[in-house]
Amino acid sequence: MITRNAFCPVTVRKLNSCDKMLSGRNEKMSISMIGIDYNKANVDIRAMFSFTKKNATAAMERLKKIPGIQGCVILSTCNRMELWASTKADWNGTLLEELCKIKEVDPTQYGEYFVERKEEEAVDHLFHLTSGLKSMILAEDQIITQVKDALTLAREAFVTDNVLEVLFRKAVTAGKKVKTNVIFSRANQTAMDQAIEMLKERKFPLPDARCMVIGNGEMGKLAAQSLKRTGADVTVTVRQYRSGVVTIPMGCSRINYGERLNFLPGCDLVVSATASPNYTLTKEQVEQLSLKKQIVFIDLAVPRDMEPGLSEIEGVELYTIDDFKLSGPSAATMQSMEQAEAIIQEEIDDFYVWYQGRALIPRIQEIKEDAVTDLNLRLHKILGKLPLSEQERKDLEASIDTAAGKVVTKMIFGLRDTLETDAFIDCVEGLEKVYEE
Repeated sequence: MITRNAFCPVTVRKLNSCDKMLSGRNEKMSISMIGIDYNKANVDIRAMFSFTKKNATAAMERLKKIPGIQGCVILSTCNRMELWASTKADWNGTLLEELCKIKEVDPTQYGEYFVERKEEEAVDHLFHLTSGLKSMILAEDQIITQVKDALTLAREAFVTDNVLEVLFRKAVTAGKKVKTNVIFSRANQTAMDQAIEMLKERKFPLPDARCMVIGNGEMGKLAAQSLKRTGADVTVTVRQYRSGVVTIPMGCSRINYGERLNFLPGCDLVVSATASPNYTLTKEQVEQLSLKKQIVFIDLAVPRDMEPGLSEIEGVELYTIDDFKLSGPSAATMQSMEQAEAIIQEEIDDFYVWYQGRALIPRIQEIKEDAVTDLNLRLHKILGKLPLSEQERKDLEASIDTAAGKVVTKMIFGLRDTLETDAFIDCVEGLEKVYEE
């Protein structure tokens, strides 16, 4: 993991300046997260902490009501669940405890599966995650959409704040730039692509295989498309209750979800990739089919779509998403990662520049008000001696206030645009001391 000490000199300077600036107002970065992913927890543990859109919204609304939490975002995918929060500096709660309250589990039993990150470490993590550098399949681009959708869901629930809003948007921007400008030898792969490679190594006859994909959501469609590219005969299940036009990948057939059990015995490969909270296939259901041949089952969902007991049935070969992982990166991949790092660091720098400006604005406003007040006090006696009516004097004072405010603002932001960050912050601090009494 890249830490502050590993940033380029420009980044270090900006981060140090950020700390200096914030300490002047007794403020600190208040970004934190906890996460559980495929590196530390198997699919069943991850399933306990996964969220659907509906219960993610409810959880975020609950978290937002906690005093001290300014905003929150929940990112829940097949490979990970992350809870992000922007909090006040004096908030003394923990995200793990709040998450476990929502899930009604004991935090002492599951704390070992979580990683907690705060401040710069959390920011660094999100940018690398969104760029696909922390995915099970390196540089897969589904994560960009998933991060974007997580922010959208939080925004629609009115539970995010401007810090998390900008942080997530800029992380998505970084991910898009990496996707556009960096070529990875394994880019755009999915878990299904990894499964296909495994099947090919085992000489599984994919071009002649009869396949059923349960689920026509994003992951289901990607799985169907990957299988179709191998030449397989692919059938996709769709829900009858869905309104409007339902599209399926080109070249694939379709059946209603309720027909899946009748269709299954004739399949060579069955893939399930839904967001259903319930099993799409249970051990009892498959046992009743009395399978006459060997069938490969691949469960790409979190929580699981297929009951683990399926593996006990004769003729069933069951795999989960955790069975498909990449080996170490090649030299070409390492070079691509270096290119991605450069893009990511540039976007991280840009975020801190925004954050610095955000924190400085109220300080600059106070300096302007102090300067205008100072000028008014110095001009009060002079204006009192002028042959002006009371209204004329008030109008003149108002005009002077406006002009003085514009001059001070122009000077301060002129300094900002011409000086290095450290020097500018020194100037702001110096101006503040002028009016400290």
